[in-house]
Amino acid sequence: MDAAFSLNRHNGKFKIIMKNSILLLTLLIFAGCAGKTDRDHDRNNTLHIIHAGSLTYPVKMMTEAFSEEYPEVRIRTEAWGSKAGARRVSDLDNPADVFLSADYLVIENMLIPEHASWYIPFAANEMAIVYTEKSRHAGEINQGNWHEIMRRPDVNTGRSDPDQDPCGVRSVFTAKLAEIYYKEEGLADHLLARAGEHMRPKETDLIALLESGHLDYIFLYRSVAVQHQLEYVALPPELSLGDPELDEWYSQVGTETLGTEPGHTIIETGQSMIYGLTIPLKTENPSMAEKFVAFLLDQKKGQHILEESGQPPVSPGPTPYYGELPERLRKFAVPEPAP
Repeated sequence: MDAAFSLNRHNGKFKIIMKNSILLLTLLIFAGCAGKTDRDHDRNNTLHIIHAGSLTYPVKMMTEAFSEEYPEVRIRTEAWGSKAGARRVSDLDNPADVFLSADYLVIENMLIPEHASWYIPFAANEMAIVYTEKSRHAGEINQGNWHEIMRRPDVNTGRSDPDQDPCGVRSVFTAKLAEIYYKEEGLADHLLARAGEHMRPKETDLIALLESGHLDYIFLYRSVAVQHQLEYVALPPELSLGDPELDEWYSQVGTETLGTEPGHTIIETGQSMIYGLTIPLKTENPSMAEKFVAFLLDQKKGQHILEESGQPPVSPGPTPYYGELPERLRKFAVPEPAP
């Protein structure tokens, strides 16, 4: 009996262990399925937007308006100089569902074809000389003498980094075009050297220095000046990079900047400002990304917000990648021959 009892007791333990193992395995399977469902739900309801610093204000307005239509979506935004933002997109560790660049060529040169397959132009802009009422000589600066005032010994100026930010590139173009326009040899070098003493990664980084009085004048987009209620000198069209009909004039100047890989550089040539957007290939939420882009490109929605923010909208925009566009976005673009 003792032997029989021991065997039964052992078998009972074995049955209990088996039952517990099956229960544990079942729970793990359900937990795995639930975890996968939670991850899928989280991915389908989170939108990661990387955007140019100059778009900070309109993107805030757009995401708030978009959230009213899609309240279940969590939107995370990152503001960078567009070139630095493109490097964030190409970094495999960083999520990115929508990329908004202050220069469509950043997408062309840095993301296509490895990290994106198309772009759509969506906005324009122009350069300005931005200041505050506290800036030295604020009472006398105008369109005719800005380049003289910015060279005065008591004046501090700033610009953004051309290797990280299109506004920095365009500051170089404006200074070089000013030298040609005003026929003053050495003007560009002087303007850029002075402003280079206070260089920052992106143009919006300069605003705090301007408002605190550490800087008197900065090269900046007119739209950002409007959004922050700052004073600005509207530059002649020949210097503002805001007129597509002057692209041949703008193309007289260029500058060398860092490329996508260490040690690689590219030559950028002056042209009128056109912002561009794309949905990176790495997106984990393509459907919601398309909905946001469609919202941004809609004349009565995102494009209206841009216009209210002092930035001329461009829609439908020409793109050589029309055939690569998602079907729902094609109405916001027109075909353009490949360069």
